[in-house]
Amino acid sequence: MLKKIFIRLIILATMLVVFNFIYAKWFYENDLKKHAKIINLVSVIPNNADIIYIGESSNITYREDDLDKRAISEFVGDFYQELKLYDITKPASHAGVYKKLLELIPQENHVESIVVTLNLRSFNAQWINSDLEAALQKSFVLIQSYPPLFNRFMLSFKNYDNRSETMRSDDIHKKWSKDKFIMPDNFQFRNVIEWDYWMANNDMYDKVKSDLACHYIKTYGFQIDFENNPRIKDFNAIVTLAKERNWNLVFNLLAENTQKADDLVGEDLIFMMNQNAEKLINYYEDKGVTVINNLNNVDDEQFIDQDWTTEHYAEKGRKIVAKNVAEGLKKWHRKDFKSVE
Repeated sequence: MLKKIFIRLIILATMLVVFNFIYAKWFYENDLKKHAKIINLVSVIPNNADIIYIGESSNITYREDDLDKRAISEFVGDFYQELKLYDITKPASHAGVYKKLLELIPQENHVESIVVTLNLRSFNAQWINSDLEAALQKSFVLIQSYPPLFNRFMLSFKNYDNRSETMRSDDIHKKWSKDKFIMPDNFQFRNVIEWDYWMANNDMYDKVKSDLACHYIKTYGFQIDFENNPRIKDFNAIVTLAKERNWNLVFNLLAENTQKADDLVGEDLIFMMNQNAEKLINYYEDKGVTVINNLNNVDDEQFIDQDWTTEHYAEKGRKIVAKNVAEGLKKWHRKDFKSVE
């Protein structure tokens, strides 16, 4: 009986190996083109790159009246015209996506410096539980470090973060209720739920302005848990990867519309935003990462989306962020730096 079982296991294993070979040889490439187009963001980067800038839509979004509609990464390149700078831009992405994309850079690529977008909003409950997450995670299933046939099975059985919209909404509200604020001067609200409710029912604003103020509270009213926040784990993994690959690493902390946040909500929200930024900077500089702090560097008028919270800047705003990133890169590329007016 044991001999028969062993023989059957051998036959099954052999069949799986053969099926995996057939799938990898004739079908895998088509599935990659259909389900994993994200890999093309990395495959187009040549092996002689000097600097890679990786980010989300903040890099490429412009205002229609901009005279120069180029990306932040291209403005950074203006300061290093003798170097080869490329970007990896995936809208709605975050550190977890950046980590997987950076892992796809071939070992033989000679890139020296990596600039990674550090988006403060990406640490909040809404982004972590975003409806866009399922599509992002699905795009990586086929390129995991497992046999192609196994990855295809995982894709078929939806073995990725595929929670329903209701589940995601429930998780967001649980987070808003569970996380208690630690604030000075006897802050009157214990959590986001209480703060949001008070703002929504306050008579000082009309409905439109009140809704926007509530959105700012739900977007930035949090204090990062460095032990459990998944974004911290993802950024830590990027730090580890950079050390393994011997990359110079820069985190670009993006500008948020702190002027509008102050105008709509007030100094308590600004305190939280600056507190999170300061803690992130100290945490990663202690790990040897250069962090560029752009949090308060872009004026309200340079934010394209005035009725939402995004890091989408008009030309002047993108140039401000780019200049500060370029200054940070001088640490390793000083001889190639040229001032740009």
